[in-house]
Amino acid sequence: MYLETEKKKEIFAQYGKSVSDTGSIEGQIALFTFRIQHLTQHVRGMKNDKFTERSLVRLVGKRRRLLDYLKAKDVLKYRELIKQLGIRK
Repeated sequence: MYLETEKKKEIFAQYGKSVSDTGSIEGQIALFTFRIQHLTQHVRGMKNDKFTERSLVRLVGKRRRLLDYLKAKDVLKYRELIKQLGIRK
C-alpha cells in the first residue's frame, strides 16, 4: 500500500502538533495533500479510471473545506501551511 503507518506518523510529526495527534487540522490537510498527489499520478496514467478520479475530486473538496476552516480560525497558520505544502490559492 502506498500509505504506510510510518509515513502517516512522519506526516503528523512534521505538520501536526505531535505524532499521536491525528486530529489536528494541519496534519489532516498534509495527509490529504499526500493522498491527492498520489491519486493525481495514478489518474494521469490510467485515464479511464473514473472511480479514482471521483475519489480525487472528493478529497480535494475535503481539503478545501479544511483549508477554509483553518483560514477562518488562523490566517497566519493557513498561509504558512499552504506555503510549506505548495498548495496554490
